[in-house]
Amino acid sequence: MTREDLEERSAAFGREVFALSALVRPREGGRRPADQLLDCATSVGANYRASGRARSRAEFIAKLGLVVEEVDEAVYWLEFIAGTSLAAGPLVDRLYQEATELRAIFAAAYRTARNRHRASAATRSK
Repeated sequence: MTREDLEERSAAFGREVFALSALVRPREGGRRPADQLLDCATSVGANYRASGRARSRAEFIAKLGLVVEEVDEAVYWLEFIAGTSLAAGPLVDRLYQEATELRAIFAAAYRTARNRHRASAATRSK
């Protein structure tokens, strides 16, 4: 999967969460969870896009770390929304599946970048 594919996939995730949040927000107790989910879901795409414009390897790794944190938070809020019956059905199921897949992809990319950076730093210090 290319960077452009991941940028589009994470942006599409944010757009779909926007649609879900519009359904959840008007329900009793739904405003805060909907807003929290929307904030972290849209942050995934924004921070991943920003990682491509990082000024250093360390900044790139830091941005990827933020992406992993934000997508993990999206997983949490999707679980919360489903668990409290604020929303259910195919849209929630699809978004949960996408969030867990994105989390795995970005976590693997983060680990790889961090490990390569550490290995490179260790080689330079010898």
